Amino acid sequence: MNSFWKRVVIMTTLREQHKETFSSYALAKGYLLFIVMAKRYAKDFILITIGVFSATFGFKGFLLTNHFIDGGATGISLLVSALTGIPLYVLIIGVNLPFVILGYHTMGKVFAVKTALAISGLALCLAYISIPDVTSDNLLVAIFGGFFLGAGIGLSIRGGAVIDGTEVLAIYLSRKLGTTIGDIIILINIMIFSAAAYFLGIEVALYSMLTYLAASRTLDFVVEGIDEYIGVTIVSSRSDKMREMIIEKMGRGVTIYNGKGGYGKSGETKEVDIIYTVITRLELNKLNSEIEKIEPTAFVVMNSVKDTKGGMIKKRALKH
Repeated sequence: MNSFWKRVVIMTTLREQHKETFSSYALAKGYLLFIVMAKRYAKDFILITIGVFSATFGFKGFLLTNHFIDGGATGISLLVSALTGIPLYVLIIGVNLPFVILGYHTMGKVFAVKTALAISGLALCLAYISIPDVTSDNLLVAIFGGFFLGAGIGLSIRGGAVIDGTEVLAIYLSRKLGTTIGDIIILINIMIFSAAAYFLGIEVALYSMLTYLAASRTLDFVVEGIDEYIGVTIVSSRSDKMREMIIEKMGRGVTIYNGKGGYGKSGETKEVDIIYTVITRLELNKLNSEIEKIEPTAFVVMNSVKDTKGGMIKKRALKH
């Protein structure tokens, strides 16, 4: 690597001031960070691109000709397009532009840039890509239109962007008003579907609600993944045996916390090791059986985990 590229790599990734010479450590660190960032942005670009094409297929292959709508900013764009005849690609940009600006102040510059590019790409695809109607059956249009639209939105989210800015508004309002994001999204969608029922008719509004349900479930599936993870906390007097069981029989990693257990009327405390591990839902029954074998009275707390990164959870369990 010549001196020019050394400076580019290190100054880009480490933001160091201009120097004539660089240590081997600084060069290695800068190069490693450069590779990590390059892989990350390449992955995000691929996910957002696939998401844009999936949403385009859902729009043009199913929803547009039947005037079915979705929730959020996408639903607003579809509703206005159906009522006014304004091309959807114009409305996609116009409706989402305020959310991009809001996202810049709420989520940061990188998010706003990715979102602007994703929305622009979707608008271009809607304007120039021709896709024939896949089916004229209203039920199939609602379900599969929602499926491809939800998959597109979900893939874009996994790439660090959105092509529907409603959640950005919900995050902003939840911080200002102290309400939950879910409540704000529900309120927005109630207004959208009420308007659809008034302007487009009850039947179209009902099919549109079915589209929204299909899109939201697909979105959850894409964002959260195919596996459902369970976080398990175990408080046991035989913590060593529990740890060995999880590692050897379940094939999972563990985290051990030093804690104190309180018991009795006087609240006496005792030093105890608290074990935490993450498993898939398919392994839950096996884990419960193994815990019963070691200590049936062990205190076990389980909670849902949306996603994980690193560790042993992404690997296959060991076979015994």
